[in-house]
Amino acid sequence: MTDASALPGQPRGGVLSGRATERAVNVLAPNPSVMTLDGTNTWIVAEPDSDLAVVIDPGPLDDGHLRNVVDTAEKAGKRIALTLLTHGHPDHAEGAARFAELTATRVRALDPALRLGDEGLAAGDVITVGGLELRVVPTPGHTADSLSFHLPADRAVLTGDTVLGRGTTVVAHPDGRLGDYLDSLRRLRSLTVDDGVHTVLPGHGPVLEDAQGAVEFYLAHRAHRLAQVETAVENGHRTPAEVVAHVYADVDRSLWPAAELSVRAQLDYLSEHGLI
Repeated sequence: MTDASALPGQPRGGVLSGRATERAVNVLAPNPSVMTLDGTNTWIVAEPDSDLAVVIDPGPLDDGHLRNVVDTAEKAGKRIALTLLTHGHPDHAEGAARFAELTATRVRALDPALRLGDEGLAAGDVITVGGLELRVVPTPGHTADSLSFHLPADRAVLTGDTVLGRGTTVVAHPDGRLGDYLDSLRRLRSLTVDDGVHTVLPGHGPVLEDAQGAVEFYLAHRAHRLAQVETAVENGHRTPAEVVAHVYADVDRSLWPAAELSVRAQLDYLSEHGLI
């Protein structure tokens, strides 16, 4: 058995649902899969002495899960006052409209199509609810509309699918772009270096105790994969499917369709930079 402290980001063991930091509680959605890992992490975030809470990523359209999120907040003496989305993929956002009905909240997101209410989200926005402060961090790359939320009081960042609690994420070509994703990882690294962030609260998988280590691992992994793809092309593997079969030969074949999205993004990146 591998010691979790030796894994990238030092993933926290134990039950995924429940309190993760002083201000953040996870309610795990019942949608496990090879892409969603154990399921989607729906985060309830609030100041300990406040009766107001923010929910980040209500998750899939599963009424039982959505009501469980509301019940979890209410049992802690909290009323959900706002709903936020890290991005628009259905496993994070499909339940948002129904959740807004249940809680009478607005839904704020970068993509106007996902919003319920007049306010969106943009880089540099500071969200305050019941004394809680969340800072909006643009992290495109997985998708064009991906955002993270910096929770300064807990020295934590909620990353959606930009950084996962286990494994690595997909650059969802053509909406996701590798250059944007690398810039986003560097932006998150600056939070760990300059702003003292040490905890990652991901959209899937366990909490990571070493945010800087996780981001550094992601950057190194991307550089390694990019070099592998470049070499594969040089050796005559021209199509995305051919590159996946060569570079991802040791990866479960059920993940190859997702890997092909990342390969397409990598091929675009290499072409844009004149490397292939």
